[in-house]
Amino acid sequence: MFILALLVVAQSPLFAQEKQPNIIVILADDLGFSDIGTFGSEIKTPNLNKLAKNGLIIKQFYNAGRCCPSRASLLTGLYPHQAGVGDMVQDKGFPAYQGYLNEHCITIGQALKQAGYSTIVSGKWHVGLVPSALAVNRGFDDSFTLQNNGSSYFNSQPLYNDGRKVTFMKGDKEIIRTDTSTYLTQEITNFAISSLEKQRNQQQPFFLYLAYNAPHWPIQALPEDIAKYKGKYLEGWDKLRARRFKKLKETGIIDKNWDLSNRFEKVPDWEKLSAEEKDKWDTRMAIYAAMIDRMDAGIGEILQKVKSLGEEDNTLILFLSDNGGSADEVKNWTYVTQKNGTPGSVTSIDSYESPWGNVSNTPFQLFKKNTHEGGIASPFIAYYPKHIKAGTISNRVSHVMDIFPTLLQYASFEYPATFQGKSLTPLEGIGLKKEFEGQPSDTHEALFWEHEGSKAIRKGDWKAVAENNQPWELYNLAADRTETKNVAKSEPKILQNLIELHQQWSVKVGVEDWNKIK
Repeated sequence: MFILALLVVAQSPLFAQEKQPNIIVILADDLGFSDIGTFGSEIKTPNLNKLAKNGLIIKQFYNAGRCCPSRASLLTGLYPHQAGVGDMVQDKGFPAYQGYLNEHCITIGQALKQAGYSTIVSGKWHVGLVPSALAVNRGFDDSFTLQNNGSSYFNSQPLYNDGRKVTFMKGDKEIIRTDTSTYLTQEITNFAISSLEKQRNQQQPFFLYLAYNAPHWPIQALPEDIAKYKGKYLEGWDKLRARRFKKLKETGIIDKNWDLSNRFEKVPDWEKLSAEEKDKWDTRMAIYAAMIDRMDAGIGEILQKVKSLGEEDNTLILFLSDNGGSADEVKNWTYVTQKNGTPGSVTSIDSYESPWGNVSNTPFQLFKKNTHEGGIASPFIAYYPKHIKAGTISNRVSHVMDIFPTLLQYASFEYPATFQGKSLTPLEGIGLKKEFEGQPSDTHEALFWEHEGSKAIRKGDWKAVAENNQPWELYNLAADRTETKNVAKSEPKILQNLIELHQQWSVKVGVEDWNKIK
């Protein structure tokens, strides 16, 4: 009888779930390092703050610098070039830049499906428009995905003047959103909630990839959310950066000895702006803040749904952003449909541009698309009750490609050498499970970046970085992660060693000279 009882327990759903937790990965789009409350922001993000307070923060977590590459890296555990998405979803004529997931990688969805999970994706996909790269063909049972890199938040009418269109997929069916009363962030939340409800009383664990489009441009938000923030940014960007910087130091997320990077060179002096200009800029940031506010509210709805399923204590939740805040000026782009109606509404296409992007990336410099810290540093939170100690802050240098092997560790699933007859590129990411649980963990010997000619390498505390067609810079990130003191001239041997390592990596993953392929 005793042996039989053990067998019954070992085969029960509860036992299986304890061994394989439910998993939710939440990805924000173009959210800067300091844009949520725990990371210094004045924007109201109570649900993310709660996850951070009761979970773990990684202070030095990196993305791949832009939406497509970061998503490819997160989904596959590889450098984006190895997955075929070194740039955007347009084919550049080289394997590393073909613009869609190749046949030598699998997604988290495909891996966890083999491990017995029910798999769900809701939100921005953006790793290829060809059928083989669609979520429904990449391991996701239930999917609602935004295919292109920008969208009206109120409908799916074409955003581009050059023939491209925004595409929404539900499973393998293209759908058109025409109801301007619905808001995309809420639609993404609603689909996830309905999919989670299907998991009620199911024995298999679930994996939800919740990929919000917010707060990517165009900056559009619900009027009631904008009203919460209108007028709160009239003090200007310099004072706001200083306040976020102070809070980041007080919470221990950044070192007290680091300097705040200079205001971006193209950002004007707030005090020299007219009252009309100040009002315009205040409105833009209020809309952006409202987008984050609504995303956090959606995350709260997801958390409540998980609780209602009785799965709160058995669900690992990760949160991060795909790149830093953006300096995009869509008003000046000829291939983006121009709409100049009421700011924040369906009749307006706008962005918050470099002045507020500079605030989002406090304390770092530069933006999305760059490989300076402002482009590649991401806020990161991990939450798993009774497994991750509340209030933990980790200094481990980590990368978005580490998420894939981390989830495999929690699922007790080994990455295969082949899939559907094709050899798989070995994982580049290193699992974070031990780090989450307070144990010594393996680390990367070095990390590498390349995006449209912007390139970087980090090895230990040293980072070499160069924007396209610009000379290499060198920083000691332990003393100066805000990259204010370039020591390239005083440490030529260290710099040369890093450059050579980057060249070797470039050959390995298929990096091409951006000036020849763009």
